[in-house]
Amino acid sequence: MLSHIASALLLAAPFAQAIVFDVVGQGAPHVGHHISSKWYHDESHPVHVLFRRESSNDGITYSPVGSPDWAQGFPTDPVSMLNMPQAWLDALHAAIAAGKIPDIPVTTMGGPSPTYPDGYDPMSPNVCSSSAQCRIPGDIWDGPPGTLSLSFDDGPLPPSPTLYQFLKEKQQRVTHFFIGSNILQYHDYFQTAWLDNEDDIAVHTWTHPYMTTKTNEEVLAELGWTMQIIHNSTGGRVPKYWRPPYGDSDTRVRAIAKEVFGLTTVVWNQDTNDWSLSDPVPLTSLDQIATQMQTWLTGPKNPGLIILEHELSNQSVQAFINAWDLMVSNGWNMTSVAQMGGVNAYQNSWNASSPVAPARIGEVSVRPPPLVTSPTSSSTRIAQSTGHPNPPDHKNSATHRSAASMMLVLTVILMAVAILFVR
Repeated sequence: MLSHIASALLLAAPFAQAIVFDVVGQGAPHVGHHISSKWYHDESHPVHVLFRRESSNDGITYSPVGSPDWAQGFPTDPVSMLNMPQAWLDALHAAIAAGKIPDIPVTTMGGPSPTYPDGYDPMSPNVCSSSAQCRIPGDIWDGPPGTLSLSFDDGPLPPSPTLYQFLKEKQQRVTHFFIGSNILQYHDYFQTAWLDNEDDIAVHTWTHPYMTTKTNEEVLAELGWTMQIIHNSTGGRVPKYWRPPYGDSDTRVRAIAKEVFGLTTVVWNQDTNDWSLSDPVPLTSLDQIATQMQTWLTGPKNPGLIILEHELSNQSVQAFINAWDLMVSNGWNMTSVAQMGGVNAYQNSWNASSPVAPARIGEVSVRPPPLVTSPTSSSTRIAQSTGHPNPPDHKNSATHRSAASMMLVLTVILMAVAILFVR
């Protein structure tokens, strides 16, 4: 009897070892598992019928990012920016006719910051200039308590890959407020942030101007073209957030963003001035930023932090990397700005890997498709209970896989014992 059991265990050992090794590999934090969003075979191949995954695009075939067809039609100069789709102009005119766009004048740049004509107070409710630190209800300046909401402005640019590699190593998702013309020029870097890191993409205008100095039509073009290139490069996703360059917005600019394009304005509550690090006369230094970070990150956690940071230069990227350990060690809930509070990062999709509802730029009533719950997916259940569509921690699902695999080990052993007894 004992010899039979011993033989059975020897017979089952290789299977058990293989299964346990596989479980250890899946659960190990240092092992990366990234499945490409693209199948190896074309869509017409029969494998797609047998093993079709839920679509992470809107079902429309877009030109490959970086191809001539993809780039065609996007503005290359200020004049071509105004050759906009008629639908955008119609939506703007309808919003103006409905009284939804405040009738206040554009500003001028007579000094270091925009200036309004006499009689227009930047702190008054009808103007409420964010450059003057006036906060419009509904705009985002602060994060939820205990939350460090991460974002970077002005990319993609040559210093960006260093940042993207660091974020990937740390498995940290962030929001990139991208400049539209930079996406057009540095599309390979864009692909790294979007496809490899699955970061959240938001709007930082097409040419990075002071937005209050622009006419209604120019504001429309700056936002619309940036939204369009993001839409065409992310499987049809419609950005949900925008950040005004230099933090310059007011009730008029904000209303065009919201009423025509459905965009929510995001500003910040702490500024590192890291954008000046590469200037001939910088306003700060890496040491000064480190001191600021020490103060902010060890200070009160209410409100949560939204720190203005840039992927503009090697120095600005290094300033963030230098502060990383301090961010982690002080117990902040670190999240992407676009997903703080567990909300959807796009108007028509939760994130980079979730389903997409077909929508055009300017279709402000669109909503993301519901997340689909699989009975065997513990990570999906966690996402629904927390409101976060794609939680970074998959330890629960790894535990379930481990338990299931151990049951399989016992089954193999029992089968081997049964075979030997039959003999």
